[in-house]
Amino acid sequence: MLRFASLGSGSRGNAILVQGGDTLVLVDCGYPLKELRRRCALLGVDPDAIDAVFVTHEHGDHTRGVGPVARALGVPVWMSHGTWHARDYGALPELHLFNSHGGSIRVGELRIEPVPVPHDAREPAQFVVEHRDLRLGLLTDLGSHTPYVAARYRQLDALLLECNHDPVMLANGPYPPALQARVGGDYGHLNNAQAADFLCRIDHAALRHLVVGHLSEKNNRPGLASQVLCRAVPDIAARLALLAQDQVSAWFELGGP
Repeated sequence: MLRFASLGSGSRGNAILVQGGDTLVLVDCGYPLKELRRRCALLGVDPDAIDAVFVTHEHGDHTRGVGPVARALGVPVWMSHGTWHARDYGALPELHLFNSHGGSIRVGELRIEPVPVPHDAREPAQFVVEHRDLRLGLLTDLGSHTPYVAARYRQLDALLLECNHDPVMLANGPYPPALQARVGGDYGHLNNAQAADFLCRIDHAALRHLVVGHLSEKNNRPGLASQVLCRAVPDIAARLALLAQDQVSAWFELGGP
């Protein structure tokens, strides 16, 4: 079985658990070790069982806990060369650097493919995770989608997709103009309509789970994001779940034991 869960998805912190068979990886860690343990406990997970940490990019809400957690658990960390050079993570027990345009990485029973994305970071990557014949796509923190990204995510069994903001709410919201331009730009975050357009460009009929994350608390509403997605793909409603920004989700499961 391949399963995944969000430990948090938003500006306060991001972390995703992905498990395939006996292999458990953590994608990003925006939380200190104590908070990570608390959130993992809500899912019945012992963090000491984590086999590796993968990092999408260097922003603090994704990396704040990477160094301390890796040192405490004694686990290897995988990130792009640019992500490593963009921030001081301290000494890591084992570091593996990848090219975001490179091939896949094998960790235990999981095959993990980095995918370069347009975001305002040094060398950002998102990931497609495979376990046997099951494929999970993780896709947040990008300001626009490209044909290359769509091709890498075309055939999936599950997708965690960013719906960060509504453009009208962003324009009329509390963010200063410079931050509005950053968030809404080509290297910022996907808005609801962009996410819906991306969904139409992949094989959405094959998705068993569409999980929507990284929703802005100030510039979006869950019901609005859901409405835009379901208008674009009406039959997605039964397979759609929306993540609360600072809450631990349930497990989303693919396959059987």
